[in-house]
Amino acid sequence: MTILVTGATGALGRLVVDGLLDRGAAPTDIIAGARDTAKAADLTDRGVRVVRLDYDDPATVRAAVEGVDALLLISSSEVGHRIAQHRSVIDAARNAGVSKFVYTSAPRATTTDLVLAPEHKATEEAIVASGLPSVILRNNWYTENYASDLEAARATGVLAASTGAGRVASASRRDFADAAAVVLLDDGHLGSVYELGGDTAWDYTELAAAMTEVTRRTVEFRDVSLDDRVTGLKAAGLDPGTAGFVAAIDTGIRNGALAGTDGSLSRLIGRPTTPLVDGLRALV
Repeated sequence: MTILVTGATGALGRLVVDGLLDRGAAPTDIIAGARDTAKAADLTDRGVRVVRLDYDDPATVRAAVEGVDALLLISSSEVGHRIAQHRSVIDAARNAGVSKFVYTSAPRATTTDLVLAPEHKATEEAIVASGLPSVILRNNWYTENYASDLEAARATGVLAASTGAGRVASASRRDFADAAAVVLLDDGHLGSVYELGGDTAWDYTELAAAMTEVTRRTVEFRDVSLDDRVTGLKAAGLDPGTAGFVAAIDTGIRNGALAGTDGSLSRLIGRPTTPLVDGLRALV
């Protein structure tokens, strides 16, 4: 079985390739799609076939999917452009007769008000409309998303956010990557929509406590107003649009958008998900 991983030079994509190899996939059965193939020299050295795949260049997408049995579409990082980019891959996969199409989506993508969700919702709808045999992986937050917050907390002793008592069921990227590897390799997942999250949902007071343990400096969670959050983000160097976007994510967390956890992730990977403090410790 030939497996194509898009975005294979990204943080998640590389871990998916690792997960496939760890689970016994032959390197020659894995195709790593990358916009810049020069960044994938290490994958080539491991025997993985590397091809150019640029979401904005449909010709590269069509060439990459030819002869592919299973495909993982890792969602684009270019917010505002994702729908067209994803449709390029969906159309190429449908025309190539891909027999398993896996997509990394967002939590409760079709019903949530999370600011990140609309492009994921549109992508899921496009996959359904295409008729592709598919698996949807609705990934919750990556613990690695808190790398910059951890560094700021180490420097200031403060974790500032406008999340209130909202909870987050985060897990490490490797946890989510292992789940993708499992559904790519194993039968029985077609038609499934998995809500994937860490085993334990935590709030920002608990996040501050975990940061305290990791940094060995007391970190205080400071719950600020939305306006103060935007002001603080701009003071930290973010442009107004990005600051507003991050603050909108805080609002989603406050409203429970990332709190869901039903154990699907740990069941798929066959082990507990990475605890918050261990995920943070890996960032130090």
